[in-house]
Amino acid sequence: MSTQGQVVTCKAAVAWEPNKPLAIENVQVAPPQAGEVRIQILFTALCHTDAYTWSGKDPEGLFPCILGHEAAGIVESVGEGVTEVQPGDHVIPCYQAECGECKFCKSGKTNLCGKVRAATGVGVMMNDRKSRFSINGKPIYHFMGTSTYSQYTVVHDVSVAKIDPKAPLDRVCLLGCAVPTGLGAVWNTAKVEPGSNVAVFGLGTVGLVVAEGAKAAGASRIIGIDIDKRKFDIAKNFGVTEFVNPNDHDKPIQQVIVDLTDGGVDYSFECIGNVSVMRAALECCHKGWGTSVIVGVAASGQEISTRPFQLVTGRVWKGTAFGGFKSRSQVPWLVEKYMKKEIKVDEYITHNLSLSEINKAFDLMHEGDCLRCVLTMLE
Repeated sequence: MSTQGQVVTCKAAVAWEPNKPLAIENVQVAPPQAGEVRIQILFTALCHTDAYTWSGKDPEGLFPCILGHEAAGIVESVGEGVTEVQPGDHVIPCYQAECGECKFCKSGKTNLCGKVRAATGVGVMMNDRKSRFSINGKPIYHFMGTSTYSQYTVVHDVSVAKIDPKAPLDRVCLLGCAVPTGLGAVWNTAKVEPGSNVAVFGLGTVGLVVAEGAKAAGASRIIGIDIDKRKFDIAKNFGVTEFVNPNDHDKPIQQVIVDLTDGGVDYSFECIGNVSVMRAALECCHKGWGTSVIVGVAASGQEISTRPFQLVTGRVWKGTAFGGFKSRSQVPWLVEKYMKKEIKVDEYITHNLSLSEINKAFDLMHEGDCLRCVLTMLE
């Protein structure tokens, strides 16, 4: 029986309020309106950004909502005017839209897109400024324009990347956030050259992807920095050549790195979201040309600081969102690279659970032994 044009009732993990366990609920998902796509989500991964909003520290966090933004699925139906995807297409929903028409997209200078941000930032759809999710008539907010912790979701068509139907969706779901963010920070934002010295602060999933990207770019030294010494053995598999635990040193970590590298690294990457570490990452860069890229998302209201002389003497401070990749046009390219075994994806998946076990999955993520946990959405 076709569900097109019908309200679909399905399971979703709902965040009713900050810091309370996610509840598996029967959610009503309205059909897509003009310019919208309804996707059956088959697999979704967990990311620290979801946990950040769930914690209540995100100023854009709205409750109740359906979190999740790193996923893959199949188009179930499309709204009026949607031409680039059709029912049955395999897709990755992308929180970073790409319309190709707005000031940002036309600039050629950024992967940011302004077309639907005014709606996705407040948990609704652009057409009518309403949600497509409800429970017994009560609206449930969208999250990041994706809301992938639901068996069905509705997204804007500018936020859907159509991919090779042969790609395994339980793996390539990671190309919705972690992998593009890390690889792109190195390849697009920093543009690391062969022979470079690189420092990576924070060896979670994104930090490991940064290390992998730096290795692929030909970096000669990749220094991994983390306070959890358990991470070091794993990180070797992703290209990290040496390790520093800040707790093993009395000196500030930036001075330790400067001493190790004859004046500092060529490139550093902060993959934690800690503003004091961001300062250290900048200050461990080499005078005259060192570039530091902020990848981690800091808590609301936090500010970065350093002495202006750090920048006057030639260091560069940059940030990156989705690794600078344009979502709809470049995520399919990343899928192809994965299919050709040119980039790692499987190696970041340490756990597989079901949607009903989502709270356990978040516990695993916070315990530090889990890189990415992928949830099977069909119960």
